[in-house]
Amino acid sequence: MTGLKATRDRDAARVPVLGLTVLYDARCSLCTFLRDWLGKQPQLVPLRLVPAGSEQARALYPSLDHRATLDEITVVGDGGQVYRGAAAWVVCLWALREHRPLAHRLSTPAGARLAKGAMLAAAKWRSAHAPQGWGGGAYRRGDGWVYEPGVGWTYQPPGCDSGSCSTR
Repeated sequence: MTGLKATRDRDAARVPVLGLTVLYDARCSLCTFLRDWLGKQPQLVPLRLVPAGSEQARALYPSLDHRATLDEITVVGDGGQVYRGAAAWVVCLWALREHRPLAHRLSTPAGARLAKGAMLAAAKWRSAHAPQGWGGGAYRRGDGWVYEPGVGWTYQPPGCDSGSCSTR
């Protein structure tokens, strides 16, 4: 019995996703670089590139948590599918003619770990290079957010050193 090669194209004309909207952080230089790169690639599935949190994004997807779309890349399929983080990047690659084989490899359990590692590296780069912090200021260390390379962003509420804080 011969197995299918993981790099075989699955014929974009037969798949139910006919278009994808990529919501990206327009204030992040890495995000805008990748937006430009995606826009130049030959696409098997059309990509619409929309700034996250923008009026256009809110009009297109009124029920979406638009603050969360600034925290990590979000891709919305024309059928209402929502992909975030590493899965969003895999579906973006899947939409590109020359990168669909890579998307197939990244959709395996081993590939998913690699994709997650790449997302964590991008998040670390964003936090180090964004003037207002990652996500346009959504995460701030002073508010209790901490970046841990193996986990990502976690919230640890600030302590109450003065003794006058509410216990609710």
